[in-house]
Amino acid sequence: MDTADGLRIDTPHRELLDQILDKWSLSVLNELCEHPYRFNELRRAIPQVTQKSLTATLRRLERNGVIEREVVSTRPVAVRYRITALGKSLRHPIDVLLDWASQNMPAIARAREDFDEREEDTGL
Repeated sequence: MDTADGLRIDTPHRELLDQILDKWSLSVLNELCEHPYRFNELRRAIPQVTQKSLTATLRRLERNGVIEREVVSTRPVAVRYRITALGKSLRHPIDVLLDWASQNMPAIARAREDFDEREEDTGL
């Protein structure tokens, strides 16, 4: 990670961050921080996600130990997902990133506008 030469993100770290900080993972984690959900409840809570994307996201998060999958012995059998202690420990660093984004959005918006104007001026 951090070295004397600066910040270096190794492949395992990059892979994990890609899997945890992607579009749907953050939405799923946000929902599961509140309480456990069954699959279809999650789909209704995040209506933009497709079944395929939600399934893949849940599998990645489970593989990384961030959520756990519980088979509920009902008729028909159901599956419930809940956040693990490891997953709950992500809350603080994610909140820090969101705070940073909120504080810096005006500067980022200006930088984007400046960039877009330069691109228009150069005809790219």
